[in-house]
Amino acid sequence: MTSDDDPFHDCELDPEAILGTHTFEDVLFTDETETPVNVLTGETPAHSQATVEEAKEFAASIDTATPQIALPASVESQVETQSKPYTAAAFFHFKATGSLARHRAYHAAYEADAFAVDFEADYESGDLTITVERADET
Repeated sequence: MTSDDDPFHDCELDPEAILGTHTFEDVLFTDETETPVNVLTGETPAHSQATVEEAKEFAASIDTATPQIALPASVESQVETQSKPYTAAAFFHFKATGSLARHRAYHAAYEADAFAVDFEADYESGDLTITVERADET
């Protein structure tokens, strides 16, 4: 197999590292996501108030072929940029999967016809579950 035929040729991980079902705990935006509090008033600023439904709708509205999920934004970025407490990213984003190596491997599998990749975003628990199978085994 040439590197042009191998979707994992630029990856640190081989397919075996991501095959099967993997759950990444507490990585999604939830109702429990930390938001900043104004120390003078004790209240959360309006820009940091959001629901899970808003976050899911925002992620779904991103115009891309890759499905998006809602991830929590850091308190620092919420304060510095006065942004919402969530951001959208590809479901295999390194902030969700824990490493750039896993991000690249999931991306390669998602783009390759040789693999079937599915995910479930549980916004109640904050868990993301990704399942990768070889296409000929599905």
